[in-house]
Amino acid sequence: MAAPDPRPPGPEELLRGPAGPVLRSLLTHAGLGLAVWDTELRCVWANDVLTRYDGIPREQRLGRPPRASLAGDAAALEETVRDVLDTGACVIGRPYRVPVVQGDRRPRFLAATALRLDDPDGLPLGVALLVLDVRSGRGVQDRLAVASEAGARIGTTLDVVRTAQELADFTVPLLADYVTVDLTEAVRLGGEPLERLGTADGRVPTFRRAGVASVHDGAPESLWASGDAVFVPEASPFTQVLHTGRPLLQPHIDTSPGTWLDNDPARAEKIRRFGMHSLLIVPLQARGLLMGVVVLVRADNPTPFDDGDRLLAEEIAARAALSLDNARRYTRERTAALTLQRSLLPRRVDGGDAMEVAAHYVPADAEYSAGGDWFDVFGLSGGRLALVVGDVVGHGIAAAAAMGRLRTAIRTLADLDLPPAELLARLDRTSAHLVEADEADPECCSVGATCVYAVYDPGVRTCTVALAGHPPPVVTGADGSLAFPDLPHGTPLGYGLPPHEAAVLELPPGGLIALYSDGLVEDREHDIDVGMERVRGALARGGDSSLAELCAAVVDTLPRAPEDDVTLLLARAR
Repeated sequence: MAAPDPRPPGPEELLRGPAGPVLRSLLTHAGLGLAVWDTELRCVWANDVLTRYDGIPREQRLGRPPRASLAGDAAALEETVRDVLDTGACVIGRPYRVPVVQGDRRPRFLAATALRLDDPDGLPLGVALLVLDVRSGRGVQDRLAVASEAGARIGTTLDVVRTAQELADFTVPLLADYVTVDLTEAVRLGGEPLERLGTADGRVPTFRRAGVASVHDGAPESLWASGDAVFVPEASPFTQVLHTGRPLLQPHIDTSPGTWLDNDPARAEKIRRFGMHSLLIVPLQARGLLMGVVVLVRADNPTPFDDGDRLLAEEIAARAALSLDNARRYTRERTAALTLQRSLLPRRVDGGDAMEVAAHYVPADAEYSAGGDWFDVFGLSGGRLALVVGDVVGHGIAAAAAMGRLRTAIRTLADLDLPPAELLARLDRTSAHLVEADEADPECCSVGATCVYAVYDPGVRTCTVALAGHPPPVVTGADGSLAFPDLPHGTPLGYGLPPHEAAVLELPPGGLIALYSDGLVEDREHDIDVGMERVRGALARGGDSSLAELCAAVVDTLPRAPEDDVTLLLARAR
C-alpha cells in the first residue's frame, strides 16, 4: 500500500477533487476576473472574465507567473502576489489599469484583490487574484485611489533621479505609452548649467531628463537619456506649461506644417515614426516652486487623452512633486553639509619627523546627511605632534558647522601649549558656551560632541591621551601587540562635568596608535566590543602595509554601508 502523499494539495488538485464542480462554477460564472497561482507562482486557473478585461487568452496564462500572464503593470502585480504568498496578508482594492483591448475604446481601470489560499493546517496552497472592473465608478474616487497608490510607489527614497524614474514607471502603461520627467535647474542634477549650453537648431536647453519610461524596451522614442540636457523650441507646449504653470492637453497632436514642430524636426520624426497621436503635459510644482514637467504620450493606445486623464495625471503629479521637492531639499542640504564638512577637514595630514600619519574619512550612507566627524594633525613646540579625532552628535549643516567651531577652538587652545586633560577641560567650557548661544537662537540646533586628543613626544616616545566621552584608541604595547588601553573615559563636551583626565602611554619604535570615530565600531546588530575587536584584528593583520593601505583595509571590514560618518586616523612612530 502506497504511503499517503504528505504534501498539501495544490489549487489544481482541489479543482479536480470532490469540490471541483462547485469551485469551477464559482470561478467560471463569477462576475469578476479571477486567476489562481500555486506556490511556484504558476498560473493554474483563470476565468473568461479576466480575458475580457485584459485580452489575454486563458491558455496563454496557464503555467506562467503573473508578469507573463497579466497585462498593464504586471511586474508590480507579481511583487504583490509574491508578498501575499510570503506573508499571508491580503491586499484589497489595489488599482490596476490595463491598456486598451479589442472591443474597448479606452483602457480599463480595475481593482485587484490578492489573498493567500491555505490548507487546514495553515500551509500555503497558492494565491488567488480577484479583479473587479470599476469603470462604472470612474471619477473622483478612482482618481484618489490611483493617487494614493502613487503616493506609496513614488518617492520611496530621497533621491531626485530615482523619484523621477518612479513617476515615469508608475504612469506607463497605467496612463500613457511613453512618459518623460524633465526638470528645470531648480532641481540641480549636475553637469554644465543649462544657461551655458548653446542653442541647437533653434532649440534652447530648458530641462534635464530625470526619468523616462515606455511600453517599448529601451524607450526608443526618447531623444535624450537620463541626465542629458533637453532642448525645446522657444515657442512650444513645453515652454507654455513652464511659463503658465498649468497643464496642457492636446487630444490630437497636430503635425501639419506651420506648427511648433517645424522648429523641432527630430521630435517630429519620432512622433511620426512611433505614431504618437495624443499629448498631455503636466507641471511638477510644490510649495510654490515649479520644478519641471511630466510629458505623457499615447501611441499604441488609440484612445486620446481626455479631461479625466488630465485630472488623474494632475493628482499623480501633485503627489510626485512633493516627493521630488523633499528629495531636492534633502540633496541640497546634504551637498551643502558635505561641502562645508570637507572644507573644514585637512586636505592632507603630515606628521613631520615625529610620525608617519594617514587618515581615512567615509561620509554617512546616502540615507542620512553628512555628520560632524573631524580629524586633525598639527605640530606643537618641542617637536611634539597633536592627534585629534572628534564627533559632533547629529547630522546636517548644524553638525558640520559645530564641528568647524570645535576644530578651530582646539587649534586655538593648542597654541597655549596646554596638557591634553586641561585642553579638553577648556574645550568643554567653550563647547558649553556654544550650546548656550545655540539655545538662545531658535534657528540653531544644540549638539554635543566627543573627542580624543593625543600628544606624541618623540623625545621620550610617549603619547599622552585624554578622552571626552570618546572610544579609546588602539595602541601598540611594549610587547608589540595591539590593545585598547584602560583610559579614563571622560564625559562628552559641553556638559561641564568633572574634569577630564589623561594617561601617558609608551609607544615603542614603529609603534602604532589608531584614533577613530564611533561610526567605525558601532553597529545596530552587534555590541560595540565586537566592532572594536574587528578593528583591532584588522590592524594586527596589517603587517608591513603602508598606513594608507591599512586605513583602507580597516574600513573595508565594515559589515555594511555606514549609517554614521566613519573617521580613522593612524599614526606610526618613525
